[in-house]
Amino acid sequence: MNTNRINLTQPLQQDNVFVSSEIKSLSKLTGIPVRQRFANAVISEGQIVNLVSGSYGHLPNEVFFTAVEEALINADVNYMTRSINRENRSFAVDYILNDESFHINIKNGMDKLRPMLRFTNSYDGTCKTSGHFGFFREVCSNGLHVANTNIGFSVYHKRSIGKVVLPEIGGLVKKFMDNEFYSLHKKFEVLAEKKISDLNEFVKMTCEEMKIFSFGASEKNPTEPGANARLVIDAINRESRLLDTAPNLWLGYNAFNEVLHGKLKKTFEKQKTIDSKLFETILEFAN
Repeated sequence: MNTNRINLTQPLQQDNVFVSSEIKSLSKLTGIPVRQRFANAVISEGQIVNLVSGSYGHLPNEVFFTAVEEALINADVNYMTRSINRENRSFAVDYILNDESFHINIKNGMDKLRPMLRFTNSYDGTCKTSGHFGFFREVCSNGLHVANTNIGFSVYHKRSIGKVVLPEIGGLVKKFMDNEFYSLHKKFEVLAEKKISDLNEFVKMTCEEMKIFSFGASEKNPTEPGANARLVIDAINRESRLLDTAPNLWLGYNAFNEVLHGKLKKTFEKQKTIDSKLFETILEFAN
């Protein structure tokens, strides 16, 4: 895959998502009778990660993600991947579109965004098998999940193993680019134009609104930024220097996003929900 057009500041995460998995009868494993709702055990890399009913249809990652890549190849879409494996239980693969016709620049042209398709699957039931559009930001290798466009597909089960039927990806990408991608671009520019005069106050206000982590270092020292708040402040300052611009709400949103997706222990679905709320909250600060 041609990767020359994307200027990565750091290597993309490349976890192994093709782990061994199987379904086994729980009663045969334990030698005792079990309820129907716990008829089978989902085993991933030799560990039981979920108990499911006899009607559960298992969808191995090698079936799901391979089907996605085949759909992208058939649509002649050039892409790079980032893969995330969380304890052999839940998985995400980001397909970053690597084509010069699929990108936008924020403000001074140094901050480039590309459309991204994220697909998730889990063996422990913590996230749905799903797909949605998002954005990949080159300057920090962040994934932004504020887009509302989902990727619909069907999963059929034969002998408890799933088969994925995906829509024509090329048409979905074009529709997304012609509609939501560029409408969100305008909102990104609004954030980039709004300067932050007091970093501590901005981070404190966002923490109070979002409640995903506290601003203060401790109850006795609430005005001193805690570890997560300091990460946000440092990220804003770092990117301000890198992009030769004053701190602004766009950098503020991305700094919170970096902590959300990089440090906080949330499910993929919860991260997406918080990401969207975070974006709308900070967008309100610009008004």
